[in-house]
Amino acid sequence: MTTAPLPQDRAGAPLRAVVTGADSGIGKAIAVALAGGGVDVGITFHADADGAGRTAAEIHEAGGRCAVRRMDLTDLPAAAGAVDELAEELGGLDVLVNCAGTGSSEKALDMSFAKWREVLSVDLDGAFLCCQLAAKHMIAGGRGGRIVNITSVHEHLPRVGAAPYCAAKAGLGALTEVLALELSEHGITVNSVAPGEISTPMTGQEDVDPRTEPRPGVPLGRPGHAAEVAAVVAFLTTPAAGYVTGASIVVDGGMSLMGPQASQLLTDEKWRQP
Repeated sequence: MTTAPLPQDRAGAPLRAVVTGADSGIGKAIAVALAGGGVDVGITFHADADGAGRTAAEIHEAGGRCAVRRMDLTDLPAAAGAVDELAEELGGLDVLVNCAGTGSSEKALDMSFAKWREVLSVDLDGAFLCCQLAAKHMIAGGRGGRIVNITSVHEHLPRVGAAPYCAAKAGLGALTEVLALELSEHGITVNSVAPGEISTPMTGQEDVDPRTEPRPGVPLGRPGHAAEVAAVVAFLTTPAAGYVTGASIVVDGGMSLMGPQASQLLTDEKWRQP
């Protein structure tokens, strides 16, 4: 087996990354964090072109080059071609972060097959295709690479009303492990980052300081900030994480220790007492 050098060894040139779903929330925070580390970033958005523009502006302010493409992951396999387009514009690809996603809020017995398939298509099928295309660019570049899949605590734990989301995130976690095995010979690491409740538009907390949102059922007592997820992702793209692959890193303030249902419904902190 030939061990490929880390992408950071690319003769001092900036890394090239693609972050999907980067028009707001966690995806935006990741894209800006990578740019702050000297990475050129390609971003995708589904419907919020203005949000993508604001992300691009922050990337430029952080000193990075930015390319933007619309990507509708309900239109597969064609939509995933945005990864190829961004890689071409950036001059190659070293890092992929799959962050684009959707969800549902209804019990499985009440759910239409169309809704089931929509969530699976975006959260699992789309991520698979983006991984596949990105890995081919990394292999062609011959310098290794990093793939980080943004899953959820629901990669590991169920939630009432989120059957397709939980199934997709669990599937993406397993896909991450398989790809970690299959791509290791090319010097490509593949990991997942599993956030808990994060103050973002997806959780109805846009521009909210999570420190002002008490969560008695979460050990750290609050939701997370998107930048706290982005910091973990950024670490996984550095040489310091070169020996980390096939891992799922949970970023949830301890929610998993309590269980998703209980952590959201507890109204006091009596659980802290022995």
